[in-house]
Amino acid sequence: MKYSKKVLHNGLRVITVPMKDNPTVTVLVLVEAGSKYETKKINGLSHFLEHMCFKGTTKRPKAIDISKELDALGSQYNAFTAQEYTGYYAKSDAKHFKQIFDVVSDIYLNSTFPETEMQKEKGVIIEEINMYEDMPNRHVQDLVMELLYGDQPAGWNIAGSKENILNMKRSDFVSYKKKHYLPEATTLVVAGSISEKEVMKEVNKIFGTIPRGKKMKKLKVKEVQNKPEVLINFKKTDQTHFVLAMRSFGLVSKKSPALTLLGGILGGGMSSRLFQKLREEMGVGYYVRAYNDAYTDHGFFQVSAGVDNKRIYEVIEAVLEECRKLIEEKISEEELNKVKEFLIGNMKLSLESTDDIANFYGGQELLKKEIKSSEEKANEIRKVSAKDIQNIAKEIFTDEKLNLALIGPFKDKTKFSKILKF
Repeated sequence: MKYSKKVLHNGLRVITVPMKDNPTVTVLVLVEAGSKYETKKINGLSHFLEHMCFKGTTKRPKAIDISKELDALGSQYNAFTAQEYTGYYAKSDAKHFKQIFDVVSDIYLNSTFPETEMQKEKGVIIEEINMYEDMPNRHVQDLVMELLYGDQPAGWNIAGSKENILNMKRSDFVSYKKKHYLPEATTLVVAGSISEKEVMKEVNKIFGTIPRGKKMKKLKVKEVQNKPEVLINFKKTDQTHFVLAMRSFGLVSKKSPALTLLGGILGGGMSSRLFQKLREEMGVGYYVRAYNDAYTDHGFFQVSAGVDNKRIYEVIEAVLEECRKLIEEKISEEELNKVKEFLIGNMKLSLESTDDIANFYGGQELLKKEIKSSEEKANEIRKVSAKDIQNIAKEIFTDEKLNLALIGPFKDKTKFSKILKF
């Protein structure tokens, strides 16, 4: 699939992905602003600001003005906040391109942060925090970040603390946006039944005169660990949800394809080693996942599952044993080829719609400053050898890189610490 890239004089990057046979179009704006750009005092502001951008603009003063207009187009729209970026998007019938482009750009550029709306939204965000804390399979992901990175931005919750949310003022939003929502830190992606000429006409009209600023940088992540670590959150649950995490490598590492394959071997599909072991053989849980969670300057390989409380120790030992096998024995060519085709096929299946395509191209451009096609990524996967898998397993499956975060009816971590070793 061909795409074009243009960079405006103010640094804004514009990616156009024409999809002639697709009847829809997606407009996505991504900006380098997330929880890693915050201080402890304003932790949660990036996410709160994302909510507030839908509460009114100079052109559309009320939240209902935004939602009513997009709903009337049959549009799907939303926003999201991560550690390293925030995104705003709308997707609709391609004939509504100009209108959804105008709304998304208005939300991004001209939000007014009404005081009354901000006070109401504090309650909404606190309930969002409560909701995730009531979802142990989701909340355990916050715990593993806290365990790995501690009291630094990478270890803080993206949503922030309830106390922070209640203390935020309108001036915090204005100041933060001025420091981070800048053209040189922004990537705009349009994917669908559209031409580059049509896209650039709207981009130049709306974004062309915006001046550059001076982007505030994020702190570099510090990683310190010399022995296995455990973090337990006691909760009376019917299942224990856990994450086994091993420090690995970030987004731009040349070892990324091997780490992707490692995740596929352990947790890719119903024929993967851990699915077969935990679900089919032991019958201890419904889901199990394995993948490399990568960021610009760090990463960790994780295995997560929700399992029978009474068999948690047995399960962790079984997972560690499957990891050990990958250190000791080279994977067969048959299994390796099966996993490669599984990963490549799933990647291509995930790129059928315009919003998925927009995220695929935009995420790469924003975080890596380079774009690889799905075929280039597939070729990288195909080049990984059985020896590469064994080497990466030896490198990351070590005691000093091993971590366990879990939520369940446990208070004492002594027994977990004893079994936590390769």
